[in-house]
Amino acid sequence: MVENENAKLANTEEKEEPSVTILKFAKKTEVLAEKEKELFSPILKRWHPVATGVAVVTLHQCYGALLKQHLSGTRMLNSEIVGVLQGASKLEKVLVQMVVEDSVECEDGGKGIIREMSPYEVDSIILKLLRQWIDERLKKGKDLLSRAKETENWNPKSKSEPYAQSAEELLNLAKEMVKDFFEIPIGITNDLILDLAEGLEQLFQEYTTFVASCGSKKSYLPTLPPLTRCNRDSKFFKIWKKASPCSVGVEHMHRIVNMDGHHSRPSTSRGTQRLYIRLNTLHYLITNLPSLDKALATSPKVSTQNDSNGRSGRGASYSFFENVNASIQSACDHVSEVAAYRLIFLDSNCVFYENLYVGDVANSRIRPAVKILKQNLTLLNAIVIDRVQAVAMKEVMKASFEAFLMVLLAGGPSRTFNRSDHEMINDDFDSLKRVFCNCGEGLISDDVVQKEADTIEGVISLMSLSTEQLTEDLSIITCETSGIGLVGTGQKLPMPPTTGRWDRSDPNTILRVLCHRNDRVANQFLKKSFQLAKRK
Repeated sequence: MVENENAKLANTEEKEEPSVTILKFAKKTEVLAEKEKELFSPILKRWHPVATGVAVVTLHQCYGALLKQHLSGTRMLNSEIVGVLQGASKLEKVLVQMVVEDSVECEDGGKGIIREMSPYEVDSIILKLLRQWIDERLKKGKDLLSRAKETENWNPKSKSEPYAQSAEELLNLAKEMVKDFFEIPIGITNDLILDLAEGLEQLFQEYTTFVASCGSKKSYLPTLPPLTRCNRDSKFFKIWKKASPCSVGVEHMHRIVNMDGHHSRPSTSRGTQRLYIRLNTLHYLITNLPSLDKALATSPKVSTQNDSNGRSGRGASYSFFENVNASIQSACDHVSEVAAYRLIFLDSNCVFYENLYVGDVANSRIRPAVKILKQNLTLLNAIVIDRVQAVAMKEVMKASFEAFLMVLLAGGPSRTFNRSDHEMINDDFDSLKRVFCNCGEGLISDDVVQKEADTIEGVISLMSLSTEQLTEDLSIITCETSGIGLVGTGQKLPMPPTTGRWDRSDPNTILRVLCHRNDRVANQFLKKSFQLAKRK
């Protein structure tokens, strides 16, 4: 009888949408069960004590087979599938109640016959489909990220939107995902909300790593030249003297500064400008994630209870993206640093590290480099979004100060310094400091500038000391740091290691000042104490 009824329904409704048909099956199965209970079971009870139960179990199994067939090709949860599952759940509760009522007089209370009803497991099916829904949506995000890795050129989306197009696409996809997720007409557990949030965070974490994959500052730092002792008889000094000390440095710098019709211009390369767009992109992410966070945290479906894994339920004050926010901030610092070192040591190399104080301090001062630096900072502020300008500017300051320090301590054989040069060098460094104190309307405080400047000023103060004082200080500090007693005059000293943490009290720093000191006393000391080769 049941099979005939189902066949009739299938024939009359075969042209309907499958979800509509299966819902009608649920309703008519319930009606059929009521008829069975009302019309046939009272008669059949003469031969079987739980006739209603037997019939209901049969109906439950038949509808279960139809439901399983209907869901077999379903991979994504939608409103139609939700309706079908809710209808199945309602039907199952009605049928189980009918079995319980019909089995009151049984010794086991109907437990035996209920065990014959294979449950529809609606909750587990919904959970499975919801997880599949999340996985499918996250896969779209991963596909978008893969395309970005292949095609992103770090050009701004537009003048008013100076960030990468891929960042906006990823955020829009995430917002749409969250919106659609909470519109699914079914109860959503904390487990699922947290799974979605963690999947999104992983997606943004991977994108942040991609944005920050731009190398490191080390790739732009010049290799330290070998330490040699300087004297007036070096070949470089003789060649430079013949070339006229009053013209070489000045004319070369004049050509660099007066480009394009005697007007200076920024030296910022396209590669560095693209790093600025990366920085803007990170800022765009970190300023838009809070709205996504709020959408997750303030949904009425979010519970304050712990989930099944012990993870705390979220409220409006909780951030789902704490980890990725920290990663984005760290990425901002990294990209700013790389951009700054590229700007100073690559884009501005010809006016800074490569030419400053080459041959003669008086004729190769810092003014041309400062002029270009100001132009570069103006361009930086024009490209970089306001809220990250301070970070970018600070890193440029650090890179500039390091370049200046390397000129003084690791400038190679083309640079020699007299004790009297320290006054001009100090004036030049003051000019460099003023660039960052005055540029950008207080983007960097004077205290921050001075803190970074202390090391360089300490080195400049070393350059003002007499050679005798420097050699004495170096001998004492070298012996103290190496753990040996004082050595006699002319004896060999252990070579102070190069740590890169230069400071006026560091023996390697003092040694470098002496290596660039242009007098015979320094030359003789370095020869006897360290057996350093003479500068070629």
